[in-house]
Amino acid sequence: MLLPAERRRLLGAFVRSRREALPPGAGGRRRTPGLRREEVALACGISTDWYSWIEQGRDIALSAQALGRLAQALKMTPAERAYLFDLALQRDPLPGAPPAPEPVPPELAAAVEAVTAPTYLLDRLWTARAWNAAAAHLFGAWLGGGEPSLLGFVFRQPAARDFILDWEERARRVIAEFRADTARAPEDPALAALVAELRTDSQDFARLWDGHAVATREGGARRFRHPQDGILAYDQVTLVPSAHPDHKIVMLLPSPATPSR
Repeated sequence: MLLPAERRRLLGAFVRSRREALPPGAGGRRRTPGLRREEVALACGISTDWYSWIEQGRDIALSAQALGRLAQALKMTPAERAYLFDLALQRDPLPGAPPAPEPVPPELAAAVEAVTAPTYLLDRLWTARAWNAAAAHLFGAWLGGGEPSLLGFVFRQPAARDFILDWEERARRVIAEFRADTARAPEDPALAALVAELRTDSQDFARLWDGHAVATREGGARRFRHPQDGILAYDQVTLVPSAHPDHKIVMLLPSPATPSR
């Protein structure tokens, strides 16, 4: 879990980055990027000193209403606004509707359906966007449980710890692979919001995320305890389509290591 001082530091750095990303206000070009602190403070209805303390990570109280005005003044996207409230440990009084996910590329959905082995498609947030019947049977606890996020299933659903054999090792690897993905788009607000949400929801996610391990999603041996089929072993193969590099097709090929029931 984030310590209060670290959470305030991250919040201050995030707010400053959003301020500096905005075009300058009245006065045209400046030596420093973005809006002036006093311009943001005026738009939020707070003093310049108070706003500066936010960016400095000072220990000050921030109401949900003040955070809402801050998000509006800094023209935050819905994902950025959600991340701001997560860092401040506040509930957004006027949460915006989440952005609609982009359509699944039809050729990727067709490729997933054409494979007989359990296969699913992940987007850049590691949310399952398509899967075949074999994957629906194997991953019933995940794909049939209303939690399309792979990370959400692994770290928020108690069933995952029984289903995934060697859960601790696999969870550590999943975090390392996901961190490698986030490094390719460090400014993606949706990724930042997802990480902040998982940090709040799961102490294990926060602990492993703070380990800063990085790994590519290479596949390999996977073992599961299925409620009907018992212990199952697969060799995972992950493909990244060249035309859609923000997606992954994940196939679970039956392994001869699967023990007889």
